[in-house]
Amino acid sequence: MNVVTRRRKPSERYITYLQNIDEEWVVMGLNAHFRSERPVSRSELRMFVGKLYFTYRRYFQWIFNRSIKYAAIIKDTPLPYLIFTHSTPLFRRLRNVDMWLQQNKVTNLKLAAVKINGLILKPGETFSLWRLVGKPTMVKGFKEGMVLTNGSFRPGVGGGLCQLSNLIYWMAIHTPLTVTERWRHTHDVFPDTNRTQPFGSGATVVYNYIDLQIRNDTSQDYQLLLWISDVELNGEWRSEHSRTQNYEVYESNHLISQEWWGGYMRHNEIRRRVFDADNKQIGNDFITDNHAIMMYEPMLPEYKETV
Repeated sequence: MNVVTRRRKPSERYITYLQNIDEEWVVMGLNAHFRSERPVSRSELRMFVGKLYFTYRRYFQWIFNRSIKYAAIIKDTPLPYLIFTHSTPLFRRLRNVDMWLQQNKVTNLKLAAVKINGLILKPGETFSLWRLVGKPTMVKGFKEGMVLTNGSFRPGVGGGLCQLSNLIYWMAIHTPLTVTERWRHTHDVFPDTNRTQPFGSGATVVYNYIDLQIRNDTSQDYQLLLWISDVELNGEWRSEHSRTQNYEVYESNHLISQEWWGGYMRHNEIRRRVFDADNKQIGNDFITDNHAIMMYEPMLPEYKETV
């Protein structure tokens, strides 16, 4: 996407930008239906009590909510038909992030992936990342990796597992499976250097109350495979039968806005085009929308041309 911005006074409500769509330049403005709130800094006590409440509420749901049947069967033999596959790099050069955090992340990914690899998702069943992985602790071998918190990052046991949830979510929206729980990142921490997927196409997780859950509403079994090579995290969704539809996931209505409280926010929609076996488009589905506080200067030289 080519972007041309004009510097405005800080008091102005939004950034006007030009987006190249179908070779025509269209002026875009702030989505009038979304109004952001000033970021709130909460006390450590309130954060602790809130986390405790939501954690035990999730435990209660797991035990007593009989309306959800969670998938638990693991099979070593892959189902015959590949539905979608994807890989993401294990290591990225990120500003002010020590490489040992990413090395520890690889350990965490290996421990989590082995708990999920080969999972069979039968019709009517729901995949829950945290039900399968369990609580990441040092006793189980998990190490301190990078944990994103309120627009910053810090070391935390089990850090880096968002890369796993991002991969599983991205693959799932290229299948007929139904995402029933997905949490978006509240902050946009790093610029789009070498980004290959649309902004906001991932899913954040925090044990256990911020989960990724996916339900199989089809009539056939699906299987999730995960493995780690020297440089990549790899995954596949497979099934009993060959796919009858293909999906193209894309970004729509992307914009950056200057908010009333002085910061910047990034907005977009994630959609997908649906194609039948003859590659004829038969649908254009809304997947989700994203609104994230930007933690870096939105008008970096490599992203804009000042006029």
